[in-house]
Amino acid sequence: MRSLQNMANKIKHLGIVENINGTHLKVRIVQNSACSACSVKGHCSASDTKEKIIDVYNVHAVPCKIGEHVMIVGTTSMGMKAVCLAFVLPFVVLFLVLVLSLHLTGGDESVSALFALTSLIPYYLLVYCFRNKISKNFMFTLETININ
Repeated sequence: MRSLQNMANKIKHLGIVENINGTHLKVRIVQNSACSACSVKGHCSASDTKEKIIDVYNVHAVPCKIGEHVMIVGTTSMGMKAVCLAFVLPFVVLFLVLVLSLHLTGGDESVSALFALTSLIPYYLLVYCFRNKISKNFMFTLETININ
């Protein structure tokens, strides 16, 4: 039962090894939008795919070489942390600054909206400055796969 629960808590993504530098790998993945599997995606501008290069640390010394297909594995908790950092916390900052500035400006909505929007600049600058520390919470592991 525990192994089934662990499988449900993992996010897996197929990728190709682009570069190897010791235990640090760069893996290319194709990120698909939610509707990219739709049968009418060719007639719709909402579906798209993007290639991304992901930094992966091969801490388990999984044997691999450049050009080989590998499976990048993360946890759903990493996804939740990413959503929180990228969307939830900025929304909370925006909302709190908006409410506070509405109170301080006597209800001037345009000035309050400007304050609220500009409050996101320091938030994202802090995230950028601490990106190395934050990235330690987002460690992907590596699994080899056999593709014929």
